[in-house]
Amino acid sequence: MIDNSDCCTIHNPTPGAVELVKSKCCPEEVLGELASTFKILGEPVRIKILHALSISDLCVCDLSEFLGMTHSAISHQLRILRTARMVRFVKHGRRAVYSLNDKHVEIIMQTALAHMQGDGCDISKGDTDD
Repeated sequence: MIDNSDCCTIHNPTPGAVELVKSKCCPEEVLGELASTFKILGEPVRIKILHALSISDLCVCDLSEFLGMTHSAISHQLRILRTARMVRFVKHGRRAVYSLNDKHVEIIMQTALAHMQGDGCDISKGDTDD
């Protein structure tokens, strides 16, 4: 037997509720882009990279050492994250140092970790100029 206690027992929409949501809901293409973002975040290696970059800016060599992966594999994942505008890099001579693209990516990480772990992890960067 199926338990339907979490469903309405009759179809009786709340007056005005659907119209309110329709008037404020994002366009389909925006929601599609959001779904694509979550798809990108669905890869554990990318989450590890974003988490590491939320702690400190790192180059490919650093990420390779941290994750125990080849430079090529790290570069591939970073390319995907760059295309999704989640990370960026700055060249320092021959080194490309990666960081989170903006505060929004850090907020996504903090919010998701807080949701999963109650209080989340301390992912603030090592600098203390607050």
